[in-house]
Amino acid sequence: MHGTNQMQGFANSLFTGFARQSGKVVMKKINVTIWNEFRHEKENDVVKALYPDGLHAQIAKMIGCDDFNITLAALDDPQHGLSDEVLNSTDVLIWWAHMAHWEVSDEIAEKVKQRVYMGMGLICLHSAHYSKVFQKVVGTTGNLLWGAEVKEVVWNINPTHPIAKDIPSHFVLDADEIYAEPFQLPEPDEIVFLGWYETGYLFRSGCCWRRGYGKVFYFQPGHETCPIYYNETVTKVISNAIRWAAPAEAGYKLQEGSPCIGGDFVPSEELDFFKK
Repeated sequence: MHGTNQMQGFANSLFTGFARQSGKVVMKKINVTIWNEFRHEKENDVVKALYPDGLHAQIAKMIGCDDFNITLAALDDPQHGLSDEVLNSTDVLIWWAHMAHWEVSDEIAEKVKQRVYMGMGLICLHSAHYSKVFQKVVGTTGNLLWGAEVKEVVWNINPTHPIAKDIPSHFVLDADEIYAEPFQLPEPDEIVFLGWYETGYLFRSGCCWRRGYGKVFYFQPGHETCPIYYNETVTKVISNAIRWAAPAEAGYKLQEGSPCIGGDFVPSEELDFFKK
């Protein structure tokens, strides 16, 4: 499951779709890197019991699909597990963080931002709203109201969105940490899910943005002491988000996040047409 050797260089790995091998058309796999602090699982017995191999490993297990190559990375890995080789080959980066946001190096966070601008997809889960990566990419403090673990109903308010594919009108989480409005973030391009808690609070729990050539999705469910990533609907949302966020061909040569004129000139016959 864990694809660690599919490094081809970021520019060549950006475009997902179909490839031809030996005369057969095959689906090109999406290279997914799942990043996790992997600290709670080592320090909190409740979290350790729920996710003995880490939240990232459980997410990988639940979303494992034939069209994904999955790599795991963690905060305490060399370079946080995000070397240039890994980042350059990643189509979609999933980020889970909570207790050690500021231990992520500014250099790595900036590299992630630049990769998103060049087309890499980014999915931020639960407390990653307050991560350096989310703040840099989306441009926000990420501040919000928060509170106890209570029952949550997640409403699918954008059912034709690709991330909502095969997701019911709503689903129930027996317990999750309250995240509530006001949520300090730029106006989302699209809102896919709203969360309602039994105590009455509301939250924009599934939000989408485009940044540069990349797509960003924030998804709220996922408190570490709750078995959220065993929920098939939650992990179906994540799988859908991976496919939505996967890079698409831009139609331009990209250089440092901008279209680049690289000798791709208008054919002379087209120029003649416009001179008429």
